[in-house]
Amino acid sequence: MRKLITILFVSLVFTTLSAQPDKNSVLLTINNAPVTVDEFERIYTKNNQDASFDKASLEEYMELFVNFKLKVTEAEARGLDTLKSFKGELKGYRYQLEKPYLTDPNIDSVLIQEAYERMGYMIKASHILISCEKNALPSDTLAAYKKIEDIRNQIVNKKGNFEKLAKLHSVDEYSAVKGGLLGYFSAFSMVYEFETAAYNTEVGEVSEIIRTNFGYHIVKVHDKKINPGQISVAHIMRSAKRNKSQEKIKEEGVIIQQIYDSIMAGASFEDMVKRHTDDKGSIKNNGALKPFEYGRMVPEFEKAAFALKNVGDISKPVQTAFGWHIIKFLGIKEIGTLEDNREYIKGRISKDIRSNKGQRNLIANLKKEYNFTENRAALESFYDILDTTLYSTGWDKEKAAGLNDVIFTIADTIKYTQADFAEYLSSEKRRKSNTSIRVVVDKFYDQIVDKKIFDYEKSRLEEKYPEFKHLLQEYHDGILLFNLSDELVWSKAIKDTVGLETFYNNNKQNYLWAERVEATTYTFNKNDYLDALTSMAIKVGKKSKDPQKALSKFISKYAEKDSSFTINVSKAKFIKGANVLIDSLGWEPGIKMVVEKTENEFELVYVNQKVDPEPKLLNEARGHITADYQTYLEKEWVKELHEKYAIEINQEVFEKLIK
Repeated sequence: MRKLITILFVSLVFTTLSAQPDKNSVLLTINNAPVTVDEFERIYTKNNQDASFDKASLEEYMELFVNFKLKVTEAEARGLDTLKSFKGELKGYRYQLEKPYLTDPNIDSVLIQEAYERMGYMIKASHILISCEKNALPSDTLAAYKKIEDIRNQIVNKKGNFEKLAKLHSVDEYSAVKGGLLGYFSAFSMVYEFETAAYNTEVGEVSEIIRTNFGYHIVKVHDKKINPGQISVAHIMRSAKRNKSQEKIKEEGVIIQQIYDSIMAGASFEDMVKRHTDDKGSIKNNGALKPFEYGRMVPEFEKAAFALKNVGDISKPVQTAFGWHIIKFLGIKEIGTLEDNREYIKGRISKDIRSNKGQRNLIANLKKEYNFTENRAALESFYDILDTTLYSTGWDKEKAAGLNDVIFTIADTIKYTQADFAEYLSSEKRRKSNTSIRVVVDKFYDQIVDKKIFDYEKSRLEEKYPEFKHLLQEYHDGILLFNLSDELVWSKAIKDTVGLETFYNNNKQNYLWAERVEATTYTFNKNDYLDALTSMAIKVGKKSKDPQKALSKFISKYAEKDSSFTINVSKAKFIKGANVLIDSLGWEPGIKMVVEKTENEFELVYVNQKVDPEPKLLNEARGHITADYQTYLEKEWVKELHEKYAIEINQEVFEKLIK
């Protein structure tokens, strides 16, 4: 947690300010390292939302800034920025920071708008699927395409029925038996290419042929209507799957009807859930299911649920593939505005194939920006020398010996050769694929081009985007600041027991108890021996004896005669407000009273004495003392750094900052 706070503090400190005439002027130097006006202004402005640039505010912040820079300077002097752990952590942060710069934000904005508009509608559609692997051999790909093309022509030319052809040819077993019917769905329910085809096809029409990772499809759209949103329902289920005997299904149907009749007669739906449902997952929630949209449940359940209109409405028994259900309507959440859904949509897009559109568009733009050129003839040499050893023992790059032509160039500086590509292909075994060598070569070539383009772009992020450079520097300095502060201040204060004790002994008057009272309480379960107990308590209290020793004698005298008699004693010191009972009795020494706490529990209180303010023991205030010790170590450390490193502030430049 402390580490996060440190990094966030540094993050809050840095910002970008509009360019000033003297932004590159040196404001100060620390250990001969210059710090510009621009850097200080960014820090000052980001940490002061209402930055006034008055002299007092600037001087106060300059002190904080100098101390921060001194600590980072010391961390670098100790080599903390060269440690493997530091580099790995910074690399992880950089990976996260790079993401927004490695996609086309304009495309992402279009995709968000597109997804939101699609979320507003539900599509009811059927499809026919002819399977074809993504990297299938050209002959297999052509055969699959010809087959789906022939099926589509039959439908479009009215020579074939979509439903019959789906049952006959579609390899999607779930929908084929229903004539290809998929039911209703909305955005993100289907793969992106399929979703796009469905939303771009008019009701009653058949789509063009589309390709997905599953193969070739054609889509027939039956209906398009407003999406009501997410519905919340509860249900009572009697399990009677359709693969069970008809007799069993009928029996459960009779039971579910009886349950329904009981509810209609006034029985509690929730009570019926607890007594009769077979859905163990929802029973603890009174039958409530997670909210769902169209396309998430089996059609029969979905249709009955969305037919309910008013909260509390209950459906008649509904049969599905899982059994019989009675559904209770709990409410519905409408789609909402684009802003309501923006983060949800962004999250779904990031896990969806459509996220590649932003990257593909960026790569296309970067190729133009960096004057990407390629020599396809140099690539084609690999069509003849690559073989199936790529999938077994590993391809031998020596088969490309003598091939040194440039395959592609980036920014006229990065030249990727045939030898480089041969090294890449031989670096590891590839997964076996039912594809031609030509397809494999092209696939790996595209992968390495994308990687090299992205790698080059990553190397230039600091140069192209100052805000990225500043933010990465924040994390760099923040990690160093945390690691060194933890070593010299935070963890040291906890581990350095000798130093902590010395600090405590030198400052114990800063950790005083307020005035307290010392009191002994006797808790017992019978009033029969009250007089004897009171007498014993007074003697112990007046002589300041240990009540436990006296109590052991008391117990041996009375408790042994009465095995049902129990008693406990407690002696402690209390400040005002720590014990309501003792505060109410007063702090004057002596026996106070017997309080009947419960029917068989009594408490006798003897106030021993008032206790003047005195230092707390180390263990009584360890947390407070440790925090103060950390503050002390911090101040001493900063003092040492000021003595160790030269600090020079350009007062003339500083004065120009004052407004």
